[in-house]
Amino acid sequence: MEERQVGGGSHRIIFSRRKQGSITGVRDVIAFDAKEVVLDTEEGMLTIRGSELHVNRLSVEKGELELEGQVDSMIYSATKSRDKESLLVKLFG
Repeated sequence: MEERQVGGGSHRIIFSRRKQGSITGVRDVIAFDAKEVVLDTEEGMLTIRGSELHVNRLSVEKGELELEGQVDSMIYSATKSRDKESLLVKLFG
């Protein structure tokens, strides 16, 4: 199991064997598909790349996301989301 704590402790990433994990401090889901998940987190934009990625649970209110699939990379960017409307709101709103 790999754990990385960033900043003041409200953003946390916990993954087990690069296949299943949880992320806290999630503000918004910008985009997702089977190869890439882009999140707006408390520490900036986080892009997760891999294969067969699935978002199992998402609670934007709590800032929590559960993900599974083969994770190949996680990359932070200081760029904040320009679009304030989440992907889920666009899809279901």
